[in-house]
Amino acid sequence: MLVLAICCASMVVAIMDISIVNVALPSIRRDLAAPVSGLEWTVDAYTLVLAAFLLAAGSTADRVGRRRVFMTGLAVFGLGSVLCALAPGIGWLVAARAVQAAGGTMLNPVALAIIVTTFTDPAERARAIGVFGAMSGFSLGLGPILGGALVDALGWRAIFWVNVPIVAAALVCARRFVPESRAAHGRRFDPVGQLLVVLVLGSLVFAIIESARLGWTSPLILGLLAVVALALPALIRYETRRREPLLELRLFRSVPFGSAIAMALFAFAGFGVFLFLTTLYLQSVRGLSALAAGLCVLPVGVLILVLTPQTGRFVGARGPRAPLVVAGVALALSGAVSACFGPATPLPVVLGSYVVFGIFQATINPPIANTAISGMPRSMAGLAGSLASVGRQVGVSLGVAIAGTAVGSAHRAAEFTAAARGIWLLVVGLGVVIVVLALVSTGPRALASAGRAAALFDEMERGGTVTVRKGPQP
Repeated sequence: MLVLAICCASMVVAIMDISIVNVALPSIRRDLAAPVSGLEWTVDAYTLVLAAFLLAAGSTADRVGRRRVFMTGLAVFGLGSVLCALAPGIGWLVAARAVQAAGGTMLNPVALAIIVTTFTDPAERARAIGVFGAMSGFSLGLGPILGGALVDALGWRAIFWVNVPIVAAALVCARRFVPESRAAHGRRFDPVGQLLVVLVLGSLVFAIIESARLGWTSPLILGLLAVVALALPALIRYETRRREPLLELRLFRSVPFGSAIAMALFAFAGFGVFLFLTTLYLQSVRGLSALAAGLCVLPVGVLILVLTPQTGRFVGARGPRAPLVVAGVALALSGAVSACFGPATPLPVVLGSYVVFGIFQATINPPIANTAISGMPRSMAGLAGSLASVGRQVGVSLGVAIAGTAVGSAHRAAEFTAAARGIWLLVVGLGVVIVVLALVSTGPRALASAGRAAALFDEMERGGTVTVRKGPQP
């Protein structure tokens, strides 16, 4: 339980920094004279680096030691937080956020792998993952409230200083109490695969964010989209030909695993939209202070705190289908209500929508986390956890990029709400897709595919022969 508490502390600071920054965006914009694209990069520099390097961090931790990588991540994250607090301009802040995220890549998936290897009983493991998932959701909900209080009282730089003592305490406790663990067979580093992942994700998000300023027909934007079109199939082809790839595509032979990654992507795209649009709507359209805006999303944090542990226990006892369906329906309903928001929409209606969104956020994390690693051997825990986290971070990055592109040119309240309406309707579609995937991924055929995938990796662990696609083996 002490190890679980240390892992949860790392989760709190790393995940909270995704949401805590959003409530400070208007203050950062005024203080640093930042454009809307600069605000998008302040969020996406963090989530994009997380997404790009999580896979390498998980497999590296499996190979060189999970505690060692975990502690390194804490130190780098703390350094990045200090640099963010001292940033003199928006460019420096974006760069410091990237450093912060480099540390974050070594925290969440590695912490999940530490939990999996510490809790050997399946029922206890499910409950521990539920608590860990609760901290993830709670951190996302706590961020706007704590951020609002800090911004109003001390200024936006305080949201980064607050990380430093938490990281320092976690680093000391990790060194003393967290046991070292490694996979029986560590996976080799894959520099080509890592480069292709960075090209695909970086080019895609950059194109979406800068398209509002340059236009979709700009040579730069078209060139970036061409890079994505070439790098993505190259990544898939290259990774399927490696014996120990960075992106272990054989994991996707399990329908529940593949569906969990897709649901993480769609769910956190919706969350990215919510964070970005809600902050600007409450402060820029309705004129609320940072603290008042944070308090408006308090229902989200409360529901995450109350319902997520219950969801984790439910998943451990009865499976993930019902919570996933509830989450998808809640996301679609919240998006539908938010699409109707205007500058004068009654505040109780707005808060009611946030309550529904809180139900979504409270019921989505535990089943995704549990489904992503259930049935996988321990040697694959770091990589499987990394892929689940990648889905989340890519989703947030895309959600923020799309939302910012839609409202970037809106300067009046009515223009903002009109531009946001189409994005909220997209969120409705994401909720519907999650419901469909929840039903498909929990059926008998899907569960059978998970069993076959687990047997494949068990055979790999025992040193058995595994059939791979013919071709050169780097």
